[in-house]
Amino acid sequence: MASPEFNLAFEPFYGQVVPVAPGVQRITVHNPSAFTFHGTNSYIVGHGSVAVIDPGPEDEGHFEALTAALAGREVTHIFVSHTHRDHSPLSRRLQAATGAQIIAQGPHRAARPLHQGEINPFAESSDLDFRPDIAIDDGDTIEGDGWSLTGVLTPGHTANHAAFALEGTGILFSGDHVMGWATSIVAPPDGSMSDYMTSLDKLIERHDRILLPGHGGPVRKPMSFMRALKTHRRMRERAVLDRIHAGDRNIPDMVKVIYRETDPRLHGAAALSVLAHIEDLVERGEIETDGPPALLGSYRPATRR
Repeated sequence: MASPEFNLAFEPFYGQVVPVAPGVQRITVHNPSAFTFHGTNSYIVGHGSVAVIDPGPEDEGHFEALTAALAGREVTHIFVSHTHRDHSPLSRRLQAATGAQIIAQGPHRAARPLHQGEINPFAESSDLDFRPDIAIDDGDTIEGDGWSLTGVLTPGHTANHAAFALEGTGILFSGDHVMGWATSIVAPPDGSMSDYMTSLDKLIERHDRILLPGHGGPVRKPMSFMRALKTHRRMRERAVLDRIHAGDRNIPDMVKVIYRETDPRLHGAAALSVLAHIEDLVERGEIETDGPPALLGSYRPATRR
């Protein structure tokens, strides 16, 4: 299956401040994994009076690195792209140390209610204690000393995911919605594939110059990359449909074929991604199931009337 040209060439320089654009610095948390790549990127925006984007997990070494990088500078705002535990928890400790206001779309929430008997497989990955001081809406702009950040709501990876546009620069902090190293995980009930695709179209229409993601390096040709990402997602959808028409009736059998070249550690996430596609396909009347779509559900081609 064709994929976007992912870029795995990234040096995290843990604990060090890395300039990535005029007035923008990056510090990467030492929390590498199959889901976080080399770790979570925190960004510092501004010079004397600054904003921090995605402080990251509750990690002592990263807190010390951030504190050292921010020494002598006032932190007025803390922006959080979404409430997974690799992005938001350190915001509370950083706020206590600086007095900055925390800005995000809102508390953690699922894209849809849990079905009867359903368990949220990513519940432990969610920061359920998070509450922003300012709930940013689409198009809201927060101004600081020499910088302005505008909220661009991008639900899909999570229901409360937001990107932030650095006005006057063509830079978009894309969180986990678009990353250069891999596709974003869309896992129901927290995530929604239909929301993700709508948000992807929204970013394509923006024509930003560069994306600075939550993991990995910059996306320097965002338009062509996001179009390829959209094509990739549509091909995944087509693969799911093809497997159902070929006789597969459950998600594990589909994953074995569709993701046969994927790291087995990611097959659980892959199953959730297939479920996200299936939810969308059921809603659109392309396939059928008895009851709501579920990981252990049985699926069949739609009966055309």
